[in-house]
Amino acid sequence: MSAIKRFQVTFDCAEPERLARFWCEVLGYVVPPPPEGWATWDDFKQSQPPEQRDSWFACTDPTGVGPRLYFQRVPEGRAAKNRLHLDVRVATGLVGEERLAALEAECARLIPLGAVHVRTLYDGKDACIPMLDIEGNEFCLD
Repeated sequence: MSAIKRFQVTFDCAEPERLARFWCEVLGYVVPPPPEGWATWDDFKQSQPPEQRDSWFACTDPTGVGPRLYFQRVPEGRAAKNRLHLDVRVATGLVGEERLAALEAECARLIPLGAVHVRTLYDGKDACIPMLDIEGNEFCLD
């Protein structure tokens, strides 16, 4: 049996820093310190050749438990439905109206950040809320 490996989740996107900061707000993640030798991220960016500026950004779980999220600029936009999406677990262990209320409260918190509510799925016991992030990537509140 192989050992469990750490991993990061990589997003192809148009605006890496903007999308990373959105996901920091969603997940309670933080922007790591700038690379060694640089006082700020702006200082680091200014040191890069123009074609490399703003080409990537990352955010991390401050507890060190969750995966690092890495955002890389790509020239093409999203062409089809995501083949992979994140489920943001905000109502684990809850059922029925209590679960629905927790999901709806989180949805209401994310909409002012730029998230889009797609629909609410609820069968009287279980619920989830599919949403879109600020670049149209699908994710679910679960």
